[in-house]
Amino acid sequence: MISTTLQANTILVFGDSLSAAYGIQPEEGWVALMERKLDTERYTLINASVSGETTDGGLTRLPALLDRHNPRYLVLQLGANDALRGLPIQRIHQNLIELVTLAQEAEVQVLIIGIRIPPNYGPQYTESFFNLYAEVADQFDIIRVPFLLENVALDWNLMQSDGLHPNAEAQPIILDNVWPYVESLLYKAE
Repeated sequence: MISTTLQANTILVFGDSLSAAYGIQPEEGWVALMERKLDTERYTLINASVSGETTDGGLTRLPALLDRHNPRYLVLQLGANDALRGLPIQRIHQNLIELVTLAQEAEVQVLIIGIRIPPNYGPQYTESFFNLYAEVADQFDIIRVPFLLENVALDWNLMQSDGLHPNAEAQPIILDNVWPYVESLLYKAE
């Protein structure tokens, strides 16, 4: 049985393969590295990320996860798979809004993580997609990590052979990109 104190300080990471440690050992992923930085006396971290997850899938899964884990914080990292499939920007935007709304209705503090997609989707689509994260963050006044793969995505030494997923060596850099914003989220709520 989890104590009420632990439930009140649960951090739910809700993402796709970039947060699910795709292609590497789970303990090497940035989420596992973040868990090691947390004060485990105060915080419980649950990584509910699933490779291939979309915002549609997230909308299906999030209500049950909120009920089961009763998190105080949600680290939302979804949308990349939607964009890689070329889904309409408006649909991705609406789904992100609904995900944040679901969390806030459950009195969960949300941090949203921005992502970029490869430029071969065209400048209008790629920039519109990237800007979604700032728009959602501004609309809800939530904390935003500008770009999860900053200092990683263009360094082939830090990427797996598919060119989309970071390797184990990249994970500490990704954590460095996310950690200051997670700290802000945790301190903002106290």
